[in-house]
Amino acid sequence: MRIAYVTAADPRDRHSWSGTVHYMARALETHVGEVVPLGPLRTPGLPLRRAGAKAFHSVTGRRYLYKHSLSLARAYARRTARLLARERFDLVVAPAGSALVSHLEPGLPLLYSSDATFDQVRDYYPEFSHLLPISVRQGNEIERRAIARAEWLLYPSAWVADFAVKFYGADPGRVHVVPYGANLDSPPSADVARRLPDPASCNLLFIGVDWERKGGAVAVAAYDALVRQGVPARLTIVGCTPPPDAARPGIRVIPFLDKNQPVERATLDALYADAHVLFVPTRRECYGIVFCEAAAFGVPVVSTDTGGVSGIVREGENGFLLPPEATGAEYAKLLAELFESPERYRSLREASRAAFDERLNWDAFGRSAARILGGGA
Repeated sequence: MRIAYVTAADPRDRHSWSGTVHYMARALETHVGEVVPLGPLRTPGLPLRRAGAKAFHSVTGRRYLYKHSLSLARAYARRTARLLARERFDLVVAPAGSALVSHLEPGLPLLYSSDATFDQVRDYYPEFSHLLPISVRQGNEIERRAIARAEWLLYPSAWVADFAVKFYGADPGRVHVVPYGANLDSPPSADVARRLPDPASCNLLFIGVDWERKGGAVAVAAYDALVRQGVPARLTIVGCTPPPDAARPGIRVIPFLDKNQPVERATLDALYADAHVLFVPTRRECYGIVFCEAAAFGVPVVSTDTGGVSGIVREGENGFLLPPEATGAEYAKLLAELFESPERYRSLREASRAAFDERLNWDAFGRSAARILGGGA
């Protein structure tokens, strides 16, 4: 099977969509067939569209999403059709590419995969808020057309799969829940993942670029509550710079680590090995590849029951999810209970690594895709 892999970004770039586009291509290449990248797709006028949308937002406070416009979707369709006509393909795969394939003429079968639909992120993520009505209409039309066009819809969580059926009218027979995996070239061995961290202190690891969206303030509040309770705790923040009022003697900040660089990847691996819990009380999250990565290291997750996080974190198996309104004190209570229950914690680590081995890796995704494309259950 020759797969036309249609992406707006370069699938060889591991920074694109946190590497998901790259690792999905590798999984398909291993288990389904030859993957031929047709990205990064470029269409004329993108810089002008971008500048116009930015200027409009700065003046009016409203957003027009040029990446989700019908005119751009039609331009992408023309560009994609020309590329498809140059070679023989058996299948088109478009990860998070509704605008790239929504207006493709019927012909080659399409597999479409995304961690969210347009209407789910509307007014959920800040960059999808304060939209013009025309932008809402066009974004939803593009999503609806892409869903209707696809023979197979692979979603990583029930959150997005159920919404695609209920809101967009997706055919349930074409919808499959297939988790995405950890974006790791060399996952640790199971023996390494099962090693327990130093029990002298409760080591919390927070990873996120967007301090506010990832719940940074809640994480600091939980840390403070643990200290007040007399729990020896440390919090390591990776990927962003917190506001000055988050500074504490027991909080360490590493503003940036590029996990695609061997030395920095080794630093991140060491942080996982030292962590008792990946603690990211996210406010808004469509999925969260970092939670899959934590499972690879046997690190349980404590986070928020929002968006598609429950597609990764199963209560009591590889972590715990509190409701969005949970306070730092409530998180601290849960974290203290875990830290003070060694046998329970050990079982949680074992189950976390098992979750990675069984479902939160890209080989599992590739095998599932091959089975679905072959007509299996």
